[in-house]
Amino acid sequence: MRVVRVLRVGAVVGTAFAVMGAAPGASAPEADLSYHGSVAMTAGRIDVRFTPRNHGPSAVPDATVRLRWSKPLADRQTLPVGCARSGERVVVCRTGALAADEVGERIELRVRLRDASSEVLLELDTVWGGGAVDGNRANDQQRVLVLDTGDTYYF
Repeated sequence: MRVVRVLRVGAVVGTAFAVMGAAPGASAPEADLSYHGSVAMTAGRIDVRFTPRNHGPSAVPDATVRLRWSKPLADRQTLPVGCARSGERVVVCRTGALAADEVGERIELRVRLRDASSEVLLELDTVWGGGAVDGNRANDQQRVLVLDTGDTYYF
């Protein structure tokens, strides 16, 4: 079942790149995506909660956010609908439609590291913005160092 999810998300991302490249010279809509939330790690189990936001000016029909860890994830993961593994250390999640100047639905997931570690670096960034151009990439790229203490880190 995990493979099906990966293929479905991969097809969405692949189609997005094909559409974005289909009209060279055409003016793309502009949007400004950002992600804010929290992350905590206890005994190699990482809980991530974040909310996507589109600061506008255009709506985004869907977007894909990538969560990348500095350590390999356990082979078996239970991920929420809309999220899929795309590598040994990577999970991608759909944000759903994001209206201009609106907050999207909160995304929550739990992953496990393959091996015990006292810390892990989590990086979030937009892989695909629904065909919109994001002139402010600084706020859709987050880096959080998470210690295996159970403490919550906000981004």
